[in-house]
Amino acid sequence: MWTLDQTVGTSAGRVAAGVAGDGPAVVLAHGWPWSSLAWHRIIPHLTQRFRVHWYDMPGYGRSEMSARQRTSLDVQGQVFVEMLQHWRLERPAVIAHDFGGATTLRAHLLHGCDYDRYLLMNVVAMRPWGSAFFDHVGRHVEAFTGLPPHIHEAVVRAYIGGALVHPVAAADLDRPAAPWLSEEGRASFYRQFAQADERYTAEVEPLFHAIRCPVRILWGEDDPWIPLSRGKDLAALIPKAPLETLAGVGHLPQLEAPDRVVDAVFRFLTA
Repeated sequence: MWTLDQTVGTSAGRVAAGVAGDGPAVVLAHGWPWSSLAWHRIIPHLTQRFRVHWYDMPGYGRSEMSARQRTSLDVQGQVFVEMLQHWRLERPAVIAHDFGGATTLRAHLLHGCDYDRYLLMNVVAMRPWGSAFFDHVGRHVEAFTGLPPHIHEAVVRAYIGGALVHPVAAADLDRPAAPWLSEEGRASFYRQFAQADERYTAEVEPLFHAIRCPVRILWGEDDPWIPLSRGKDLAALIPKAPLETLAGVGHLPQLEAPDRVVDAVFRFLTA
């Protein structure tokens, strides 16, 4: 049921989006270096009870990739606001993963978007963030932008695979890599490293106590990118935000353990 049959104009360019199901509104916010495709294994389950909304962030997936495009987290937070306005959603439930955490936190805490409930899964929300490789590429972007296509493809595949500790279907590795392998995708891939800046989470860290809705934190406890200790720290800073862990799961619970994620989501959203 994952499709991208909508095109939405935003302040950061054209965005590809999709909606399915009936019931209370749920919005999915993906992370880096993925797209809304990362949710494709849980969307069919969620649409049985909810009207589910998703989109590819500008610079990602099937959304616009432009040489002069800013796609840093401050921009993504503003675009999330614009997507809620486009869908006319005043108080949806929000499920965020990785950079989707910082994106939706900024929309909530800095731009006034209200959520009914808020599930944060292996999110980028606090400093420091990024894997050792992420940090290395960010400091040497120019050295990577000139890589031959076949070497770039090997880098992308190795990077995506490095987030996992539980086996997934081959297509769940191939399809997320594909958007980054075109000429414009290759440029956009390294632009994300160049525009990364921890100040965009520093601005919201002091405001975690002001989150205005019930929060649940869900964490693949073997995450090789963002350790479980970061999830525990986040839970300690958000009032009444229980932390639920997924044993044997890495950074991509929605692909590594979709059934367990669906169970956790249903328990939280229907409680």
